[in-house]
Amino acid sequence: MEGFQENINTDEQEFTFRALLKKWKATFLYLRKLWRVLLVAALFGALAGILYSWLKPVTYTARLSFVVEESKQGGGGGSIVSALAGQFGFDVGSMAGSSGMLAGDNVLELLKSRSLIKKTLLTPYRDSSNFSLADQYATAYELKEKWLASSKVGRQVDFPVNKVQFTRLEDSLLQRLVKIIFEDELSISKPDKKLNFFELTYTSRDEKLSQLFCQRLLNIATDFYIETKTRRLRNNIDRLQQRADSLGELLDRKTYSAAQATQGLIDINPTYSSSAVSAEISSRNKMIQGTIYGEIVKNLEVSKTSLIQETPTVQVVDNPELPLKRNRLLWIVGAIIGAAITTFVMGFYLTSQKEG
Repeated sequence: MEGFQENINTDEQEFTFRALLKKWKATFLYLRKLWRVLLVAALFGALAGILYSWLKPVTYTARLSFVVEESKQGGGGGSIVSALAGQFGFDVGSMAGSSGMLAGDNVLELLKSRSLIKKTLLTPYRDSSNFSLADQYATAYELKEKWLASSKVGRQVDFPVNKVQFTRLEDSLLQRLVKIIFEDELSISKPDKKLNFFELTYTSRDEKLSQLFCQRLLNIATDFYIETKTRRLRNNIDRLQQRADSLGELLDRKTYSAAQATQGLIDINPTYSSSAVSAEISSRNKMIQGTIYGEIVKNLEVSKTSLIQETPTVQVVDNPELPLKRNRLLWIVGAIIGAAITTFVMGFYLTSQKEG
């Protein structure tokens, strides 16, 4: 039993902090003797880092910040309650939420929609040109040459702006571009969760492509959002407008008809009452149609006011302006990183060889 306890105490002493420091010191002294080997490894790593920084393509980052102002929900009473609750540290507005598609963090997912990214890529790169952003992307990343030399593609692939239907191969390649942008190059963030400010950043090898992609993605998402949110009200306004126009024309005809009937009563023979009855009917129909027309016009104006209130505002705060942020790895940084990595790897290898 005593021998067993001595073995336990011996094992515990082997893993003390002092023993660990002693081991590190011995390793350091061992590697210091091999400083020439580590220096050669560091030099090779520095050269590799410089070569990498020279070969690594330059990229450009476009940054666009915007604010989303939703339509006001509820009346003044809700605002008073929110203000009173805010005095005690409660955010009633956030707890209640909003029904808007771009409300809250939903904008982060909407702007990352693959269909909207694809639609953005199929916009023109140059004014009045059929050359799309997808074509420029494939050119900047030298993908068209790879596709031409590939055994699976083996031909020139273009993505013209006005093309309605793409082939299976073209659509597959376009979806690959969308996936790369979605996973590696596009970023949408909300710097402050309490505010409705959003930041959209996109990085690519082409400066103008980065700028245009940022701006057009936001424009397409905004149009999609507003059209979806206000579609019901717009359809209602269109129906009311058509009824108001048709009733207005009919009321004009009834007005002329009633005026003619009233004019005919001036020289009418009192023994004939049919003309008086016709004039009375015309006047009555005119009054009824005028009342209906007034109600429709009133509902039309109310619907237009509701449309204005329900239409959200997406206001750009900072637009990406040329020249954009240029991302390039400095040679000195590449040399330091390369030297540090190779030195660490070589030191780990030498230490493992010694212990082995």
